[in-house]
Amino acid sequence: MKKYTIALLILIYNSTMNAQSIFEASRNGDLNEITILFNANNDIINAVDDKGFTPLILAAYSNQLEVVNFLIQHGCAVNAKDFSGNTALMGVCFKGYLDIAKTLIDNGTSVNEQNANDATALIYASTFGHIEIVNYLLQNNADKTIKDNRGNTALAHAEMQGNTEIMELLVIE
Repeated sequence: MKKYTIALLILIYNSTMNAQSIFEASRNGDLNEITILFNANNDIINAVDDKGFTPLILAAYSNQLEVVNFLIQHGCAVNAKDFSGNTALMGVCFKGYLDIAKTLIDNGTSVNEQNANDATALIYASTFGHIEIVNYLLQNNADKTIKDNRGNTALAHAEMQGNTEIMELLVIE
């Protein structure tokens, strides 16, 4: 019985260490480490940390395009949400990473997902003045009429921030 208990503890420890490793590797863009971890356990690409972050969310938010591509090519959940309801796309719309936003959208990420505050990727991109991302979201059917939990659309957020170019894109005719 003692052998089985020890073996089980080692297995749990290794699983935990592998999960921790993939999160760190995703943040840092360590594609070699991610490949090793994935080859040992392909389910690890959809692991979730204590905040609900997946490797994709962390890689996208950390501007790690190669890792994002690897994770998508190997079947990660592109619409996964953290515990606040944020997706990888929302993170890159906040940060302004156009190439990753395009990659996510081109690989099936939903542009109209809403987080716990009902905000969307378009609301984030509009708030933070990322005009190229706003354009790409709109070209890919982002809904300008969605309101956050305070009743504000992406246009209202752009107005609050004085993002006039984005305001012009978002005016509903």
